[in-house]
Amino acid sequence: MLRLLPLLPALMLGACGSLPETIALPQAPVPAAEPVQAAACVCEPVETLPPFQIPDAERYSPALPPPKPGEVPKGADWSLLKPAAWADLPGFEQDDLVAAWSGLQQSCGALKKNEFWKPACEAVSQLAEPTTPAVAALLREYFMPYLATTAEGGDSGLITGYYQPLLKGSRSRSERYRYPLYARPDDLVAVDLGGIYPELANRRLRGKLNGTKLAPYYSRGEIDIASSPLAGKELFWVDDVVDLFFLQIQGSGIIQLENGEQVPVGYADQNGHPYESIGKVLIRRGEITADKASMQGIKDWGRRNPDKLRDLLNSNPSYVFFRELPGGLSGPLGALGVPIAGERSIAIDPRYIPLGAPGYLGTTYPNSSKPLQRLVLAQDTGGAIKGPVRADFFWGAGYEAGRQAGAMKQQGRLWVLLPKAMPVNHSK
Repeated sequence: MLRLLPLLPALMLGACGSLPETIALPQAPVPAAEPVQAAACVCEPVETLPPFQIPDAERYSPALPPPKPGEVPKGADWSLLKPAAWADLPGFEQDDLVAAWSGLQQSCGALKKNEFWKPACEAVSQLAEPTTPAVAALLREYFMPYLATTAEGGDSGLITGYYQPLLKGSRSRSERYRYPLYARPDDLVAVDLGGIYPELANRRLRGKLNGTKLAPYYSRGEIDIASSPLAGKELFWVDDVVDLFFLQIQGSGIIQLENGEQVPVGYADQNGHPYESIGKVLIRRGEITADKASMQGIKDWGRRNPDKLRDLLNSNPSYVFFRELPGGLSGPLGALGVPIAGERSIAIDPRYIPLGAPGYLGTTYPNSSKPLQRLVLAQDTGGAIKGPVRADFFWGAGYEAGRQAGAMKQQGRLWVLLPKAMPVNHSK
């Protein structure tokens, strides 16, 4: 799905769940006669930016297609999962396990055909009354807990957050809705490097053909111009350029049309350029301090500096393209291909944590010592989520979810619950 971080962690670390892992092509000089170069100076004046709006409603895609449900991905190493006891899970006895039940059902919908998951998922489908004691008993009967550890033997890692933004938009351009949300361009070429060089598994090269050579694809500054090379590929038009920027970081969101219809959109691809944190850019330039490098802090800076805003956004050359998703989903689609649930789903690195597995998170609320301990489902991935003890916590949709996600940069521990018959201590 991935994922958008108008948040300090995302702005400072890069997008979690939503930006793909990409190898950027070297930048070659663009011939002066090339139309894109000529159009680069025709940027829409920043003075015409509409008023900033913070979403007022209650809202990583991986570089390569995620492994098939239950499949061990290339380069996976689950040997860092160490056997644990149920008593090790802090707050497990007090957790409202029923709140994670629908997520567990969603995971089983994707994993039930796998031989190791089949018995547990059949038990999930047969549980008529999912009370907390009944769910706890089922987990203990069919699963074993494992503690995620690092290669050095540590068991603590970074826990960030993401959310699903809501933008106001239209299917046609107008004075109010002037900022385009683009579909995947037809001329974007993606090369799976792992198919040629096994050591580069899970890496892609993106660009466009220039004769018989692969050249870098258009950067943000080359796309967001009045005479855009992507004209005709607009999915929607929205009224806030900064919200649109953060939507690209998150990788999925909701477009609310004027008739009240809410249309989910999700990550389709990325232009291949590296992600650059605009929060870090502002800090380097001395424009803001680190404690202000949040979505709201950047919006406030933009209100005060409209003449500098376009240059700031263009300092991140990475650009994400979208696709319209089916309506009626309970949440955005994660890498597992199922809707993820607010405050019960996490994005993980599938090289170390099996995608779809239930897990248990032990961390704290943003900027707080208050425990955040609960059963979660590993249903998503993200380009910035790397390592065995690393998770991105999905807070849900809307402004409050964005506020929590933006502040989340906590240390925590992660347990994984795997079927008892599943082989774990192996490396492939």
